[in-house]
Amino acid sequence: EADPVPLQGLSPRLDRLEGKKIGLLCNNKRAALLILDAAERLLKEKFPTVTTSRFAGRSFSVSSLEKDRESEFNNWLNGVDAVIAAVGD
Repeated sequence: EADPVPLQGLSPRLDRLEGKKIGLLCNNKRAALLILDAAERLLKEKFPTVTTSRFAGRSFSVSSLEKDRESEFNNWLNGVDAVIAAVGD
């Protein structure tokens, strides 16, 4: 069976990172936080005007699937220009 929802594809790449707000999405697996810490450090070294915002899921599942936090997640998502997600395995 095929999924009845058509695929949307990836969002277009940002033309630049200077001055952008990058979301760091953590699924709380063992190494996810360490991965995001390293990504944040490297981003800020290379692009000093980048700011970051973090969102952490409560479990290993995708945070947007936590229905009781859907509004919180969408508000966070709408406040960033791009997202880096860390799985941490």
